[in-house]
Amino acid sequence: MAVKIFFCYAHADEDLLMKLKLHLSPLLNQRLIDVWHDRNISAGSDWEQEIKEQLNSAQIILLLVSPDFMASKYINNVELKRAIERHQRGEARVIPVILRHVYWQGEPLGKLQALPKDGKPVKSWTDVDEALYGVAEGIRTVVEKLIASPQAPVRNIAKQMEIEKNSSDLTDAQSLTEISRPSTLPPNTNRRSVI
Repeated sequence: MAVKIFFCYAHADEDLLMKLKLHLSPLLNQRLIDVWHDRNISAGSDWEQEIKEQLNSAQIILLLVSPDFMASKYINNVELKRAIERHQRGEARVIPVILRHVYWQGEPLGKLQALPKDGKPVKSWTDVDEALYGVAEGIRTVVEKLIASPQAPVRNIAKQMEIEKNSSDLTDAQSLTEISRPSTLPPNTNRRSVI
């Protein structure tokens, strides 16, 4: 099953979005990913509802960071806020992709590992294709990890960890009960031979 990717971006950066999609073509062609952005909304659709549905179902949310992205009230108040909530709950992986120079290192993006390497903006590279290749490679790595453990990054991982912890606690409690419970066997009797 393809990993769903949501692009969160400012329309001023649409040209870089399309170039990034080109670099992701091998993953699309292999059906490892399914990408969505707001230009996929058809005429007559409730665009806000469509964005909400896609944002809530994505496994990877790419934040295409630029001055226009950071200045957008809609992005900051709706999309970014929801993306970070889902990331913190383990429901999605949020990856900032730094397109152009802007201060992004504060809350909440500064805590996240950004692409390309070292958070160097795509537009500052001599060869934009080289930068986008690095971004695509970083995304491919995350996609492969998600495919290898299909429950990641959804909240099922947290549930699984809790189940394992509870079963570990139960095993510890059973061991303590067995240790502290007085034996019904007479002294010097080998337990294994009785069972």
